Parts: sequence; structure tokens; C-alpha cells
Amino acid sequence: MTILVTGATGLVGARLLPRLVEDGYDCRALVRRRGVVSPGVQEVVGDLFDGESLAAAVRGVEAIVHLAAAFRTGDTDLIWKINRDGTANLIAAAQEHASEVRFVMASTAHVYGAESARPGREDDATDPKQAYPASKLAAENALRSSGLTWTVQRYGFVYGDGDGHLEALPGHAADAGLHPAQRMSLVHHRDVATATRLALAGAFDGRIVNITDEAPTSLYELVALACGTMNPSSHALEHPWHLQMDGALARRLGFRPTLRTIHHAVEQQAM
Repeated sequence: MTILVTGATGLVGARLLPRLVEDGYDCRALVRRRGVVSPGVQEVVGDLFDGESLAAAVRGVEAIVHLAAAFRTGDTDLIWKINRDGTANLIAAAQEHASEVRFVMASTAHVYGAESARPGREDDATDPKQAYPASKLAAENALRSSGLTWTVQRYGFVYGDGDGHLEALPGHAADAGLHPAQRMSLVHHRDVATATRLALAGAFDGRIVNITDEAPTSLYELVALACGTMNPSSHALEHPWHLQMDGALARRLGFRPTLRTIHHAVEQQAM
């Protein structure tokens, strides 16, 4: 199977792409310059706003794994441009040049509202206000209405493989004033690959699927694992289900995380 990966040099893509190559997929990457991805990957130089490069990137592929996104930046215009408009351009290229493609898009647990009465489920109403989740939701909706064969994978907090994401968490938690008892759904890079393999095989076709491990973990524990400190608190937690997702659908469709929790990942030296 020939696969196009966007965002191949990002936090997720840089760890997923080598795994897909190892699995034997014929991988192609949309990149801004040559020589930045795994050996054996065909590079197409361009971006999500270069129509010619998008046409070249999608021609002949059987699947697209769309990871490219703008996230932690204060430039909300850039977030909307990359996440919504860039995705729309990629969808249009696929519709024109690879209409039979299977399109797998990465999204986020942040689309679920803070005031949810339970962990977020795929069929919950969503109306995020912040630019990142709102732009990802707009991209989801564009893909769902595209007429392509699609999957949306909403990831929990992605970590592991030396990506530095967990290590940055203490600062982000402090800046956001998060409660130490707040729990987050997580997923290791290894299991982003586990889920992506299932999506490429068609197990998630036509579905939004939450991708998370087996046990949300408190920010207090996560900050400690990142060798940071967080003031403890016995105050009531205002939004107890914020940042948590229900992973039951993925399990019913065959997803089993190989690293069940972040503590399991520590034991397996997969951090």
C-alpha cells in the first residue's frame, strides 16, 4: 500500500512514519525541504497551499495519513489557516486526483467541552471555543462531508519516544492554572501507530474514533513523572471529566493499546 503522510517531521509524524516504513508500507511524505524524513521515504517538496505539490503528493496513493497541524502558538490566524484551510486543500487534491483514497486524519481530545458530564464520546455535541480544537473540528467536518473514505482519530495527550511533550507539561499546566487532580486521557506514540494500522486496514472507515490508553492519569502524577512539581490541592475539581475521553468504541473496533498506561510505558522504558 502506498501512503502519503503529512506532518511527517512533527511530534507525531516523526515517530509514526518510521514505524509505517518498518511495517512495509510504501511511504511518501509532503515536506518543505529534502532530507528530513526516514530513509526509504519518497519526498514530495511543497506544502498544503501549493496545489501542484499536493497533486503530485496524492497521485497514486491508496491512503493519506494527515498529521500536519498548527498547535501551541498564539497566532490564531495561522492555526485556522493550517488546520482548516490546509486540510481543505488536501481534501480537494484527493477528490480531484485520488478519489478512491482512504483518508485518515489526526484530531484531538480538546474538541470535547470542559463541562461534559462524562468522558467525551465520539457522538457528543461539540462546540470548542479555542482556535486549535475549533479549527480541528472544522477540518473534521470538511472531511466527513468530502465523499472520500475517511477516518478521524481523536488522540489523547500523546507522549513517549523522547518527544519532550510530557516534559513540557508542568509549564503548560501552570500557565493554564490546571487543578492537580485533573485527569487526562493519554496515548503513547507506539499506540498511535497501533491505531493507524487499524485505520489503514479499514477498521475505522466512516467513523470518528477516540484513541486513548486504558486509564486517564492525574496531572499531579504526570508532572511528577516529568520531574516537575505541582502544588497539591483538596479543593473541589470544577470540571472532573475535562480532557478525558471514552475509548469504548475503539476497543469494540479492535484497538488494544500495547502500553496500557503511562506507568506501563515507564516500566517498558518507552519514555
